[in-house]
Amino acid sequence: MADVEEPKFNSLADRIAALNGQKNFTAPPSTKRPPPPPPPGARKSTSQAPIPNDNGIARPQIPQNPNLPPRPQKQNSPSLPRRTNTSESVAETPSSLSGRDAPPPLPNRRSSTQPSPALPTRRPSAQPLHNRRGSNSSEVSHISTISNLSLNPVSSRTSTTSTETQPTRRVLAPSFDQAKLPPLPPSRKEKEAQAAKEAAEREGTEDTKAPLLSTRSAPVVPQTGSRPSLPPRLPSRPTHSPRPTHSQVSDNPSVAPRRLPPPPTGFVRPGTTFESSRKPSLPGPRPSSEAPPPVPISSRPTFAQIDAVAVRTSNDCLLCRDFSAPDSVAAQYPNHSLPRHDPVGYLANALCGPFPSATDKARAIFTWCHHNIAYNVEEFFGKCIKGRSADETIFYGKAVCQGYAEVYQAIAKRAGLQCIVVGGHGKGYGYKPLAKGERPPPKDATGHAWNAVCIDDGEWKLLDACWGAGSVGNEQYNKHFTPYMFTLSNDLFGLSHYPSDDRYFFRNDGRIPSWEEYYIGPLNGEPAEVFGNVTDEGISKFNFSPMEKHIPVYSGGMVRFQFSKICEHWDPERHGRGKSYLLLMKIHGLDGRKEDLVPVETDGFWWWIDIPARDLGAPGQTIFLYALTTLNQKDARGVTKEEYYRTKNSGCYSMNWGIYMKWELI
Repeated sequence: MADVEEPKFNSLADRIAALNGQKNFTAPPSTKRPPPPPPPGARKSTSQAPIPNDNGIARPQIPQNPNLPPRPQKQNSPSLPRRTNTSESVAETPSSLSGRDAPPPLPNRRSSTQPSPALPTRRPSAQPLHNRRGSNSSEVSHISTISNLSLNPVSSRTSTTSTETQPTRRVLAPSFDQAKLPPLPPSRKEKEAQAAKEAAEREGTEDTKAPLLSTRSAPVVPQTGSRPSLPPRLPSRPTHSPRPTHSQVSDNPSVAPRRLPPPPTGFVRPGTTFESSRKPSLPGPRPSSEAPPPVPISSRPTFAQIDAVAVRTSNDCLLCRDFSAPDSVAAQYPNHSLPRHDPVGYLANALCGPFPSATDKARAIFTWCHHNIAYNVEEFFGKCIKGRSADETIFYGKAVCQGYAEVYQAIAKRAGLQCIVVGGHGKGYGYKPLAKGERPPPKDATGHAWNAVCIDDGEWKLLDACWGAGSVGNEQYNKHFTPYMFTLSNDLFGLSHYPSDDRYFFRNDGRIPSWEEYYIGPLNGEPAEVFGNVTDEGISKFNFSPMEKHIPVYSGGMVRFQFSKICEHWDPERHGRGKSYLLLMKIHGLDGRKEDLVPVETDGFWWWIDIPARDLGAPGQTIFLYALTTLNQKDARGVTKEEYYRTKNSGCYSMNWGIYMKWELI
């Protein structure tokens, strides 16, 4: 049979029209090679019913060639779940698409001779599901969730699924534990009520509770009717004194309280609560027949015990301690006689070897610096200070403050003493006291150096070997020994030395003064001028009044001039150069018209005198504290006030004075 050419159609509609016009038709025999048999397991179509076309017209099924097995129909893929990120109007097919022509059929796919490879077993996902939701939510793919979040962002507190499939779930905030809240601060009314309550409690207990008194400064309240006066001050160690009883000798003897200076002239003591209206009755006369009790002999101390107490008392106080032994040893080793090899070790053995006391060792080094090192004024004022080692400074014989401190430290450490160099500010050359009301400069704790050495009983002692060797004035060095730069207490030492490190104040109270407190000093203004030989005579240059340099003349009151000894144990004959000089105040009289020398009263520890301000002189004049050094060409040590007046009234006398202090009248 000849091959029948199959008509060609330009469109699907032409093909449908041709089929409608042909009532009975059969497919022309195929000349193509029959396809291979289907793979095993393939499903064969058994349906013989006509297949409707796109227009709803039944199309007869083409008879199958016995040699050509029917083509297996493609199974319908499972329906995809509804997308939750699209609206219903987008998911449904619009009605306008139903009337459109169907697309042309796809060409027949040639079956492959090889079977399709089986897909590998799907592994379960390793990604954990943190928030697994219901069945509707689990069907949503990860991509749909991402598109839903990106196209239609929702709140972090709601579900990421569609609101049509799952209603919005409301998430409540966690409960707040009231017990963990911090307590509220008290209000102003509560504070006022609490303060009033405490005040009422204090008022209720004031009558029954005794006030707390400081053990250092508060006096012991006497239990008798009237307040007794302070006991007189005892001398440190009189030459002829009665033997003390056993109760007076102890391991830690206490010093008798100092007698206060008398009140100013015209002073009236006000009544106090300690005074009683009832006067104590006088004791009656002792009967003549009653004999005194016998003196106990067994408890009387020996002379060795008395001497031991006297030695211990003098050694505890550096101001009245006898340093003649270390000072004499220090003068025996000048720097030019030292060996060139290891001079520091030689001095440590020679100066400190004879003394077991750390205090005496420290004093010997201090005195040796005075004898053998001078201040290097050439390099200081020439601003060309050169750094030298301790050995070089010892043989050179000149240094500035840093050189003094380094030499002292080197010798002390070789001698087994703990010693450090302290740097800071010193009120030495170039320092100018502040005027009254003037503010101090910014803090600058530099420019000076001194030492701290550990002496007996583990006490750290501040000392200045540079200032102890001499002083600088008019760009020249004045060599003179100043021992109080070794014996001065750390508290008083801090009035003229401010360390850059707060650890090196070494105050007894442990307090760290501020820079303003140090620079201004104990008074707000320029201090009175004190000359160096005052300390040599046992008069303290830190405990006198008035401390201000300027004294107003027209104040209308009395001016108290008052001075004290450097310590309680200091004796002028044993620790000084002999008996004390007679102190005199040189004044200029009313309006400066009559000069006069007024002797100062003393009780052995205090010196004082009260002078009306108008009798001091006129503004602009200067008044002085003098010491009568010679009288009628004889040493005036020990001259009393009566002898002075008797010589002065004789009309024939000669006198010389030494200046101790100076003030200016305004």
